[in-house]
Amino acid sequence: MSSEAGWQKLSLKNAGVTLIDCDHRTPPAADTGYPYIAIPQIKNGHIELDGVRKISPEHYAEWTRKLKPQANDVIVVRRCNSGDSALVPHGLECAIGQNLVVLRSDGKRVIPEFLRWLVSGPDWWEQVRKFINVGAVFDSLKCREIPHFELTIPPMDAQREITTLLGALDDRIALLRETNATLEAIAQAMFKSWFVDFDPVHAKQQGRAPEGMSESTAALFPDSFEESELGLVPRGWKVAPIGDVVESVGGGTPNTKELSYWDGGVHCWTTPKDLSGIQAPVLLTTERKLTDKGLAKVSSGLLPAGSLLLSSRAPIGYLAIAQVPMAINQGYIGMLPNSKLPPLFMLFWCRQNMEIIKGRANGSTFMEISKKAFRPIPAVVPPASVIDEFMQAAGVMFERIVSNEQQAQTLGTLRDTLLPRLISGQLRLPDLEGIAQ
Repeated sequence: MSSEAGWQKLSLKNAGVTLIDCDHRTPPAADTGYPYIAIPQIKNGHIELDGVRKISPEHYAEWTRKLKPQANDVIVVRRCNSGDSALVPHGLECAIGQNLVVLRSDGKRVIPEFLRWLVSGPDWWEQVRKFINVGAVFDSLKCREIPHFELTIPPMDAQREITTLLGALDDRIALLRETNATLEAIAQAMFKSWFVDFDPVHAKQQGRAPEGMSESTAALFPDSFEESELGLVPRGWKVAPIGDVVESVGGGTPNTKELSYWDGGVHCWTTPKDLSGIQAPVLLTTERKLTDKGLAKVSSGLLPAGSLLLSSRAPIGYLAIAQVPMAINQGYIGMLPNSKLPPLFMLFWCRQNMEIIKGRANGSTFMEISKKAFRPIPAVVPPASVIDEFMQAAGVMFERIVSNEQQAQTLGTLRDTLLPRLISGQLRLPDLEGIAQ
């Protein structure tokens, strides 16, 4: 029994939370159909459907006979990222893959909507550490042991209050990130229209006014094409290797055993791991920091704020624009500001040409795109006036993306700080009235 009246320490089983295991097979992929949720889709307490595997309606019916996820279920990872979890939202019809299980509350002691927060708190992670099975390849949790996890269960009224507050914060974060996804999609569509499909040039060639732009912007585009090594490009535009129009650098890793390089570090130092969980192409800070002595061991030094970071291996293709000066490790190609093709332009260029970039990669242990292989890739280079016009329009959207992401991270930190205190009863809701307004 907790010291707080009505707060009980119970096993999940005794709290009415059931574990349902998945079908230990993998269905064949389909071009269309139902999402098949696997470990990569479990991120930050939510199911991310980007890049999700699809399965046919027939296989969906077969794979959900034993377990059909429903709203407010919590999917838990039991191998690799053991203990990570994600809420099943209303309206999502999906099947789940091997190494995942579902927790479902009967609602008698744990409100179904509260379960997601219960398995995110400190008690949950203490139990994960207690029951984890350390393996040579990966750690894991056994299905038979998870129902015996003992967690502090607040009274039902407190569960409702906690769910309302944390859910409101989570909803605000989700809205900010949905807005960012929309802004990024608009900017990417503009890039494709101007610099891939050449829509304004086609319109002028046909005697039409380009859609969605002012006369002064339209006047920056020619009304005809000419041949190039990349095929037809707008007349007067050039084709050049990326290395001729973008200053790119690599990085390095100071000796991690030399404490004087790290302890008390103040300079941001990034690896692609910093980009693996970001929700927008924005890097605000880094997990690790270097001292002056450590920074001196990175030949490229501190890249200025505004530099574009492209992960060049394991995996290739993470992208973000650094918002503070930072050093990079050898898993990046860094593209510096003040290049002829600026970082924001190159962000969208890389997204548009990622298959070409990956096609230049090689390696025996893992695939990697080196600077030497990246720099010769040819790119269409518009006149500076067209680039400036794009940068002005896309820059406004990107500034809002940065602001939204800063706010989302602040709210996320607040939510994660409040969660353990609220669940334990150390902090009561009357003290927080109005915080999620």
